[in-house]
Amino acid sequence: HTHTHTHTHTHIRIIMSTRDTKTLVLFDIDGTLTPARQAATDEMKRVLQKLREKVVVGIVGGSDLAKGKEQLGDDLVDRFDYYFPENGLVAFKDGKQFHAQSFKDHLGEEKLKEVINFVLHYIADLEIPQKRGTFVEFRTGMLNISPVGRNCSQEERIAFNEYDKIHKVREKMVAAMQERFAGWNLRFSIGGQISFDLFPVGWDKTYCLNHLKKENFETIHFFGDKTNPGENDHEIYVSEDTVGHVVTSPDDTLKLLNEMFGVC
Repeated sequence: HTHTHTHTHTHIRIIMSTRDTKTLVLFDIDGTLTPARQAATDEMKRVLQKLREKVVVGIVGGSDLAKGKEQLGDDLVDRFDYYFPENGLVAFKDGKQFHAQSFKDHLGEEKLKEVINFVLHYIADLEIPQKRGTFVEFRTGMLNISPVGRNCSQEERIAFNEYDKIHKVREKMVAAMQERFAGWNLRFSIGGQISFDLFPVGWDKTYCLNHLKKENFETIHFFGDKTNPGENDHEIYVSEDTVGHVVTSPDDTLKLLNEMFGVC
């Protein structure tokens, strides 16, 4: 009897430890693991930990570490195998940071000033229903530019977004900047409700894949919601280095993870 018991016990342990370390599942945060700008549910956190028993799990977000912690918990760098805030310009593996790069160092002070001056002049002359504050947010890997200003309330945010759908405020501003800074090797990405990002070519979410090349994964799955051309999950979604999966919400992500890995 004891023998059978031990045998079963060992058998269970073997099942538990067959983790596929050649497969990485990489997730966007906003709209994929969490509702936009909000925190992940306990169920989502639980499922992701369960997934880690089966495969290697990574997170890639456009926002910084502080924002990531708000959404996925203070211990997030320890709870995932890889975490790439700011598209991987900052990079963590097994809880330890191993990379940092910055837009300022890349572009240089003079050019950076030219860009910011252009933005402030342009917004000053812009006719829109409301303006608040924080029109330029300087981040490690990009400038985030908001014609209405990031200090706006939730209501003002929605109002601007509706206005922008009709009047294409962001689209026109991006076109003006593309013309002015042609040849500077800069990319523009319109995302969210009130702003767009400006960053060097190649500093989209595919930047994090540079860190993963030497890790020898056989398969890298990527889950994201903003996968259309011009949206911020597009490049990594279509990259030949990933198997892309488009989701419509965190619930959709859970459903797909259950179908693919049986983790619910």
